[in-house]
Amino acid sequence: MANLNVHGQENVVAPGFYMPNRLSVQACKTLNYLLQGRLCYITDEAFPLRPDVEQYLKEKRIAIHRFDFRHSTPLAARERVQGLLRAGKSVIFLPGQLAKVRGALTDVPSLFLEYADSMNMPVVPLFLGYYGTTFDTLYRDEPEIDSHEEFYVMPRLEAGARSVSVRLLTAWMEKGMEAFSAQPLLGESLATHLVRSLRKFGHTEMIDGVSGARVPHYKILGVAMTVAKRLRKSGEKRIGVILPPGPGGTICLLACILAGVTPVMINYAASRASFESAVRQAELRLFITARQFMQKLPGFAWPSKEQLILVEDFLKSLPKLSLIGNVLLARFAPASLLCKLHGASERYGEDEAVMLFTAGSTGEPKGVAFTHRMLMSNIAQSCCRLSLDRERVLGSLPLFHSFGLTIGLLLPLIKGRPICTYPNPTEARTLCALIEKHKLTMLCATPTFARAMLRRAEAYTFATVRYFIVGAERLQPELEREYMTRCGVQLLEGYGLSEASPVCSVNLPDEPRVPGSAFAVPSIKPRTIGQLLPGIAVRITDAEDDEKVLPLTERGMIWLKGPNIFRGYVNKPEFNDSVFRDGWFKSGDLGQMDLNGFVTLGGRLSRFSKIGGEMVPHEGVENAIANILKLSSEDEPKISVTGVLDEQKGETLVLLSSVPEHEDPVTQRETLSMIRAELANRGLPNLWTPRHLVFVPSIPTLASGKQDLQRCRDLANEALNTSRSTQ
Repeated sequence: MANLNVHGQENVVAPGFYMPNRLSVQACKTLNYLLQGRLCYITDEAFPLRPDVEQYLKEKRIAIHRFDFRHSTPLAARERVQGLLRAGKSVIFLPGQLAKVRGALTDVPSLFLEYADSMNMPVVPLFLGYYGTTFDTLYRDEPEIDSHEEFYVMPRLEAGARSVSVRLLTAWMEKGMEAFSAQPLLGESLATHLVRSLRKFGHTEMIDGVSGARVPHYKILGVAMTVAKRLRKSGEKRIGVILPPGPGGTICLLACILAGVTPVMINYAASRASFESAVRQAELRLFITARQFMQKLPGFAWPSKEQLILVEDFLKSLPKLSLIGNVLLARFAPASLLCKLHGASERYGEDEAVMLFTAGSTGEPKGVAFTHRMLMSNIAQSCCRLSLDRERVLGSLPLFHSFGLTIGLLLPLIKGRPICTYPNPTEARTLCALIEKHKLTMLCATPTFARAMLRRAEAYTFATVRYFIVGAERLQPELEREYMTRCGVQLLEGYGLSEASPVCSVNLPDEPRVPGSAFAVPSIKPRTIGQLLPGIAVRITDAEDDEKVLPLTERGMIWLKGPNIFRGYVNKPEFNDSVFRDGWFKSGDLGQMDLNGFVTLGGRLSRFSKIGGEMVPHEGVENAIANILKLSSEDEPKISVTGVLDEQKGETLVLLSSVPEHEDPVTQRETLSMIRAELANRGLPNLWTPRHLVFVPSIPTLASGKQDLQRCRDLANEALNTSRSTQ
């Protein structure tokens, strides 16, 4: 029997019209009690009910009114409900069965939310959240979802000019975030859960894609415990880790966490200035790396020898008996003993666990400290949405990339899944070979890396893949179509931010519709970033006025809230004040949500220029110009649009181009003239026309494949200042 906690009894209205996000037998029993038996349910005749719910209502002789919503007017539905209310009965909409969608916010398809609008009636929102016991979410792939339920009766939403449907969705989402955030699991130690999992799934192997070595999880844990003891003696608060994905990087990361030292994952693809800034901000004095890795990056701004711990030498210096003893302990000793011996639970909750730095696409990199709570939250949220019962994961994204850290490493470690690591996500041919050889089922990449893999792939390369998740940049429709046509693989676009630990939303494959049902809540919607993970809420404000809150379905600035959201950038209090409001984080992205919960992005605010009072989207201009110039999206980016200051209009657009013909000044003028004419022919505003064209050898990009926006702006300013000074 489910354990159900009830909240908000003071909000009960009798008689009243109730809209739940879903219902269980226990919730129906609670409603019967709260409404003293004077209630009935209304549902669609083509929306099959959960058998256990239907059986309970029949046993209690509670009326179920079946109504054809699809072929009836909202007025007819309203009259039906009002008639029941006049008879003294509270009316509860009863959602039927849907395809099994893990972690979905609601079982109510958008059609019924639209009806709630058209009926123009007050509505009482009900929220039911399923929460397993502490370990269900992480250690069982199919938890007893009814083992723990939180049931909320929320204040009635009055009918009015503003959409009831959007207010319902908002109420459910924000209550879901609060309920998820209250789970005790999220306050526990990441180190404790890693130890438990590595012990429980000790014989699961991490495959080194370079050497082919297979390292069992218990050995990773045993070596990490030995290293942790030495790191504790360093007295350092934070240690820089300069290592790629692999057993070595995993051991060092885990050792730092066990030692109570914050591993700072260093971006070894960053510039010297960015690296030095990260070192200064994190106050780093000691770094862990490998001699072999140093040889592969001779141009990196390596610290002095005195500041380096070389993994090869460090491991050789460890006492062999101690190392062997810890490996044996990791294999045979109870996890509780291992946790106690190494103080795994000493740091938890809001304590700092890992630090990395944002890529700095728009300026100096900013430090993001991941707390134990943030990482535990995002891992649990991801487990709620992704079925990971048999996944074999490709871990090729760097550990300084938040997605590579959380989803490419920590999530499969805690779920006990095999990981095949490879240190370079750009070596597409090798990655494709590893996918085939090890029958990998879960891939995570940026669209740029995915495009490179497609060029090297055969039709059968991705035959075993269940999830191919892409993010960090916009997924182009042509790439999505070609993957499906050539390889039969559905690319699943998601969205995340380092500040969110990082995953916020993702599209997932649709499940077969329930037999006999005319309704569904989809799991995937093209051109969107998917539905939010459980425990995350969105708020939309006017792009130019943070105080003006908009309905979720209107486009504006996206704000995020949830237990996975960080508390602010390291040592940047003034900047933090500008991106936080009442616990909400300003993402910098524009977008909106539909009634099925899918979020559509409209670009980053930094990728807009305000010209003559109008917001001009850089990506929109780029897409239009790429079409005019007949540039293929399969190639590396050849153009970029950026904005520079303009005394008359505030900003003006500059087109950076690496097209060889555009190096000639005469061709530049002719191209700008042609672009202006073509944009006008297509009905696009004159404001969309770049005033300047600047030739560059290549469009600057970051290690993730995203454009380096700050460098693009710098190149534009440098070129324009140079040309002006020579005039």
